[in-house]
Amino acid sequence: MKRIIKTGIIGFGVGGNTFHAPIIATTEGFEITRIRARKENEIKLARERYPDALITDQSDIIINDPAIDLVVIATPNSSHHPLAKQAMLAGKDVVVDKPFTITTEEADDLIAIAKQTGRVLSVHHNRRYDSDFKTIKNIIDAKLLGRLIEFESHYDRFRNYLRPGAWRENDEAGAGILYDLGSHLIDQPLFLFGFPQAITADIRIQRADAKATDNFELILHYPGLKVTLKAGMLVSQPLPRYILLGDKGSFVKYGLDVQEMALKSGLTPFTKNDWGLEPESVWGNLVTVINGVQFSGKIQSETGDYRGYYSNVYESIVNGATLDISATHARNIIRVIGLAIQSHQEKRTVDCNNEFIAE
Repeated sequence: MKRIIKTGIIGFGVGGNTFHAPIIATTEGFEITRIRARKENEIKLARERYPDALITDQSDIIINDPAIDLVVIATPNSSHHPLAKQAMLAGKDVVVDKPFTITTEEADDLIAIAKQTGRVLSVHHNRRYDSDFKTIKNIIDAKLLGRLIEFESHYDRFRNYLRPGAWRENDEAGAGILYDLGSHLIDQPLFLFGFPQAITADIRIQRADAKATDNFELILHYPGLKVTLKAGMLVSQPLPRYILLGDKGSFVKYGLDVQEMALKSGLTPFTKNDWGLEPESVWGNLVTVINGVQFSGKIQSETGDYRGYYSNVYESIVNGATLDISATHARNIIRVIGLAIQSHQEKRTVDCNNEFIAE
């Protein structure tokens, strides 16, 4: 019989109720046993969707429950470090929502505790399982563009107002879109290309009365390759999600992976037959030369599936498999954020030598 990992979710805001719980509940081998929810609407939603789970307003009850195997932390960024530390010291395996921590010092501390306790520690960079990212990885791996010279990735939104009471909009450590959307964008080139040699950053607050970062542009410098990562909250018309340029051709892709919208609509992989399939209207366009033949046309997007993340976590806990997204990798993402902030503050390109930890 397949082992069941009894899971407690701490935090049932958008992260917990949209991106974690529905995927955990539809991934084989998991059971949502406890949920920490504090707001009335979140408690009501938790009870409706997961009637067999026990609802509490205390993190300690989940962390100290001997029946819980895995603790998922989907709380504000400043609480990631103390909660993950407490959970691992209590003998739990842990998944932390992105961004991993606010500082590399916090990340290094958690990595040391995971080694000390022998616990599995992973960070939820679910965008690794987007259909568009899986597609561009295939294009890069197959060298369809020849030698890649530029990689540009956008994560843009249009919200010209501030959300009342939203902690991400406050002037506090770990708030703003550099930590939020930036951690997604940074994850992918680090996975694809390794560590950059240098970083140049421009970080801004553009909306009236905003207190936290709502626009940034990062340039990661690699030998022969320029990586540009951009996000903003005042982008009312769609810009390309990806722009890839090589010495044989280019690939341009619009539109975000469809899983987020499906999850926000209350759908799951169990209730939507074409889960993770992008419509042809947002397939990317490839122009290149293949074996001397000029090609120009749409490339069908790969199927996205966020369950791949939790399936890997399951295999790591049960069978000792290597994590797709390790704490060390997530720590390096936090270091990129720190170097980007330094670059912006000092108005210069910052060297990255000896700033990262190899896995």
